[in-house]
Amino acid sequence: MRIVHHLVIVLLLASCAPRGKITLFEGAAKIGDLQRIYVGTTREMDEQGFPSGNRSRDLVFGRYDVSVPRDREPGSIEWPRRKTPDPSTHFLLDSFLPLTTQGDFRTALRGELAHRRAEQRTAIIFVHGFNNNFAEGLYRFAQISEDLDLPFLPVHYSWPSAGHPLGYGYDRDSMLIARDGLEATIRAVSEAGADEILLVGHSMGALLAMETMRQMTIADGQNGLRKISGVILISPDIDIDVFRAQADRIGKLPQPFYIFSSTRDIALRLSASLTGQTARLGNTTDVQKLAALDVTMVDISAFSDGKIDHATALASPSFLRLLQKVPDLGAAYGGDPSTRVGLIPGTVLVVQNATRLIVTPITQ
Repeated sequence: MRIVHHLVIVLLLASCAPRGKITLFEGAAKIGDLQRIYVGTTREMDEQGFPSGNRSRDLVFGRYDVSVPRDREPGSIEWPRRKTPDPSTHFLLDSFLPLTTQGDFRTALRGELAHRRAEQRTAIIFVHGFNNNFAEGLYRFAQISEDLDLPFLPVHYSWPSAGHPLGYGYDRDSMLIARDGLEATIRAVSEAGADEILLVGHSMGALLAMETMRQMTIADGQNGLRKISGVILISPDIDIDVFRAQADRIGKLPQPFYIFSSTRDIALRLSASLTGQTARLGNTTDVQKLAALDVTMVDISAFSDGKIDHATALASPSFLRLLQKVPDLGAAYGGDPSTRVGLIPGTVLVVQNATRLIVTPITQ
């Protein structure tokens, strides 16, 4: 009965929530701020030339220039709902450029990196989660890049989610199919000249990130991950035993390695119920199960409003400010407790190699 209750909640909320869509508005970036996002995707193209929810066996690339409104709340995305989109209010696509081959993709990235200072030659690859259509994943990454003022080269890997709350089985299979595409995208970014790669996975995208790193290690050993200088898993929809098995096969995990979790994530609670478990990696409190792994679990329950949408944290201004302080988390909580800087309010628990942080929102 509990599962049925959660499913009813999912359907009710999903029926009320507006879904994102791509709206092309040339010149929008003259009013909004431009975020240029490079994309690798295994989605099939629709009749307008944009990635759909259908699967493709081909990995295709593109460059998408997203216009982000300047006057808005951090974390917010406003979708156009009327015939005349407004660049001062709405997220819009200013222009896009298909990149036909992997070679074209590498050339475009190489050109972007060539104009950057040495300290900015890091790429960030963002992998969206369950129930995301193409527009939602792309615009969310543009929003994060804008709000955090990231100095990195942004690359979005978009796998063919059905974009439907009842499409969990379809999405999970699509995620498994998409592993080779993510690996090829990571290798292309590396070959284009990025000095380092920060890999960020949200929800089921975190499972895709782990699966891909596992298969890259099987193929090339630790050398396959040499450019990955950090991993961030946000609300990871991963079975805890599966995660430990993946980490064991990978061996030395890229560092730093952060897992952001929330005990108030209803979507992950439902996911755990469907698998007969009590928790997923993204809502567990048991750091003991990860004790042998060099990971840092960051409990962000205080940032959640308990909604079914477990992208809530990505839209939280407080959580975004926390992400900005990721480089400082080690200084704030690591080492000798008597010397902790205390940059972020919270508590810390260290069990063998793993660390669990319980943090509270940072007030402005």
